[in-house]
Amino acid sequence: MLSAVETGDYRVQITKRNVELRVDDSLMRMYIAAPKLAGQYPGILFYSDIYQLGGAIARLVDRLSGYGYVVAAPEIFHRLEPVGTVIEPDDLGRMRGNDAARRTAIADYDADARAAIDWLKQDSAVLPKKIGTMGFCIGGHLALRAAFQSEVKAAVCCYPTGVHNGKLGQGTADTLQRLNEISGDVLLVFGTLDTHVPEEGRQAIDQALAHAGVAYRKLLYEAEHTFMRDDGYRYDSAAADAAWAELTAFLAQVFGKQTVS
Repeated sequence: MLSAVETGDYRVQITKRNVELRVDDSLMRMYIAAPKLAGQYPGILFYSDIYQLGGAIARLVDRLSGYGYVVAAPEIFHRLEPVGTVIEPDDLGRMRGNDAARRTAIADYDADARAAIDWLKQDSAVLPKKIGTMGFCIGGHLALRAAFQSEVKAAVCCYPTGVHNGKLGQGTADTLQRLNEISGDVLLVFGTLDTHVPEEGRQAIDQALAHAGVAYRKLLYEAEHTFMRDDGYRYDSAAADAAWAELTAFLAQVFGKQTVS
């Protein structure tokens, strides 16, 4: 019997729920969005920006799930923030989120990725051999690091910060030095007006991926940082829609299914 993905027989309606994982005795909530139609689908580990799982990020999770994916979005600062915490995307929230990012050990981020992937693989609605990652800002960096795990077939990294200069958590991240551990395909999405990842940073990432022999593509849009977040002043709906068309086609190509229009 063919899966829902293999037949293309799925709908855009989704279900939503929260699950809890214990990682190093810390409660990590994951927001799960999945197609409503019973079947098996690729699983995507989805990373937020520094503001965690507020409305703007939840809408991105839901949108991706509607294309036929089980999407699991963890609270990335669960060791520091109470469960369910949404950091407001304002000046104070930016300070708070950046401080939480700085105070989290890089090994802890990696442990969370391993736990989330293991959860996806055991979920009955997930095709365990079709695992991907996706993330925004710090989450783009985390999605790239999660691709070090051998199960990850595709990683979508939207304006990933800190990859080029090693800024992620405590200490210096060794992401560029470990890119040869990636066996899946990578899609990078950047805004050319993004001062967080300037041209020289994008070039450094390009060169490191090429040197490591990673199969990757890079998309450039004349847009600023966080241009895909719909509640901010830098939101660019035209660029965001163009990026969504490309990234869903990329995922469909890797996982071998048609996207939903």
